[in-house]
Amino acid sequence: MTTGSEAHGTVQWHGTTIIGVRRGDKTVIAGDGQVSMGNTVMKPNARKVRRIGEGGPENGRVVAGFAGATADAFTLFERLEKKLEQYSGQLLRASVELTKDWRTDKYLRNLEALMIVADKDNLLVLTGNGDVLEPEGGIAAIGSGGNYALSAAKALADYEDDPEKIARRAMEVAAEVCVFTNGNVTVETV
Repeated sequence: MTTGSEAHGTVQWHGTTIIGVRRGDKTVIAGDGQVSMGNTVMKPNARKVRRIGEGGPENGRVVAGFAGATADAFTLFERLEKKLEQYSGQLLRASVELTKDWRTDKYLRNLEALMIVADKDNLLVLTGNGDVLEPEGGIAAIGSGGNYALSAAKALADYEDDPEKIARRAMEVAAEVCVFTNGNVTVETV
């Protein structure tokens, strides 16, 4: 399948898998490290999951993972950090305000990324359409391998209580099936 950009001669960067799993008072976000341009792996060990808000009132208690264009994701990380500072570390409020801006701001509206964010109380998926979604069953996945990871995690959830084990195994499954996902996994827990 050809994207509009590929049809016009520019190759689209794509591919990643990010999964968030919440069980009890523990939430894990995991992501692979592959960055692809067309059919070429450009970088195998990118860090797409990270703690944000270090030094602010939220003090690194928020974890975020992104799927999409890297520069766009960093812009969104920075904007989310500012919103967290503005709203005293309240992730839900900061996320709603970020997605409002993302949907309506002339510059932000063109960003191509999705995010999964979490703190001790929330696991959320953020989109440029203004969506702040709380996933059913405490499992969310985004990116090219997201559906594979989501399916694997949902199947494992009946047999495993540890969210890190679920996330890691789901990432392994996605890496086995999705050519734009690799086994270099970053895991952050909150």
